[in-house]
Amino acid sequence: MIQPQQYYLDTFKVTVKDLEDIVGHALSGGGDWADLFFENSSFSDLFLRDGEVSSGGFHVDYGVGIRVLSGDRTGYAYTESTSPKDLRSAALAAATIGHGSVHIPSIASLEGGYVPRLYRGKPNPAADRYPIIRDWRNTSASEFVPVLESLRDKVMAKDPRIIKVSAILQTQVSDIMMFNSFSELKYDTRPMGTIAVSARFSDGKTTRSNHASRSFRMGAEMITDALLDELAAEVVRGMDDRFAAKRPKGGKMDVVMGSGASGILLHEAMGHAFEADFNRKGQSIFAESLGKKVCNENISIVDDGTIKYNRGSLNFDDEGVPAQRTYMVENGILTSFLHDRISARHYGIASTGNGRRESFRYNPIPRMRATYMESGNAAPSDIIASVKKGIYVDEFSNGQVKIGEGDFTFFVKSGHLIEDGHLTMPVSDINVIGNGPEALARIVAVGNDLKIDDGAWTCGKEQSAPVSCGIPTVLVKDLTVGGE
Repeated sequence: MIQPQQYYLDTFKVTVKDLEDIVGHALSGGGDWADLFFENSSFSDLFLRDGEVSSGGFHVDYGVGIRVLSGDRTGYAYTESTSPKDLRSAALAAATIGHGSVHIPSIASLEGGYVPRLYRGKPNPAADRYPIIRDWRNTSASEFVPVLESLRDKVMAKDPRIIKVSAILQTQVSDIMMFNSFSELKYDTRPMGTIAVSARFSDGKTTRSNHASRSFRMGAEMITDALLDELAAEVVRGMDDRFAAKRPKGGKMDVVMGSGASGILLHEAMGHAFEADFNRKGQSIFAESLGKKVCNENISIVDDGTIKYNRGSLNFDDEGVPAQRTYMVENGILTSFLHDRISARHYGIASTGNGRRESFRYNPIPRMRATYMESGNAAPSDIIASVKKGIYVDEFSNGQVKIGEGDFTFFVKSGHLIEDGHLTMPVSDINVIGNGPEALARIVAVGNDLKIDDGAWTCGKEQSAPVSCGIPTVLVKDLTVGGE
């Protein structure tokens, strides 16, 4: 939602003249650049445990972060008060921290040599990516107790093996205002609703569990019977296979990744390596690959901040840069890293709108938004049929990645053996081991079924940030599968 400018000035009890004054104090130590990030966030949660809605909570986070860039040094300070005195004190603290570095040309002095990077116009409500119909702040917890109870009942009715259901509804609404030494003033109101359900199953011998979630940048209008039905169906889907699953023999084999949630491997094993801070510091294995072929020419990988209502979308990033759709890989060529303003200055280009932060207490850094591989032209059934022996992965659970080396290990949440082009035995207790750039180069088929997963994905690179991921069905040759 984009409210009138005065709404945000009133929320934070400042005027435009105050903003200019604070930036002036921040630059009083000789800094090159300063920006302000104001935040007023309301959080609530409601829990269903042991069959009942038994707890909930609500809190507000309010304050401003002030950043000063001076040469290669960053000064950052924040305050939970927006009184003129406290704002000036924080600005001077940031100026002091950022003082004393070796001087390099300022962002402002380099402006003429950059791709146009000034964004002085007012935010446009007509272009808002997350309009709010029912503001979470105007609802009460009692309204959603029956929602979680209904979700519980829908899940319990799906499978007699269910012995326990838990659920959670989390909401957030954040008023954000940003101002900087280019006199850019940006603002919006960012909603987020997340509903998740977990179920535990028992057949009398063993137990299994499953989880389903949905998260959108929407208000309370996101809660519908259709959404609850979708979650209930997902949390029980495939449980017969889960109980029947066995651990197969491991070894080198082809891996088919199903569309949707298995895109988390793309996010972790490849997406982070495309973030410009890792590349600027020479920590990414892709640091010297810009402009080079890194995979099959049928592959294009996008980081997208423009999908309406998507969990990872933004009107503006946390540096006031309009969000955009960025091709990291286009037709097999690495065409762009993901930039905030600092890395963009280093490379002499415009920011891609990927400067993000957890809250006003944190410095912005390059982060993904919605990261996915575009659809190819292969039918998923044909991809599976082409594999003589391999593994089909419905969904990964957790994993580990080394950004510098590109090595990864991901655990398979659910999947099947592929034998002579057919899905056969359900599998469990296996992991997939490989190297990000090598795995990318070994993708030999891309399905026509891209799915962006709407689960509650959160990325934890130094700070937490909401993201989403997606992928079509893809075939990766010769990965290591850890089994018996």
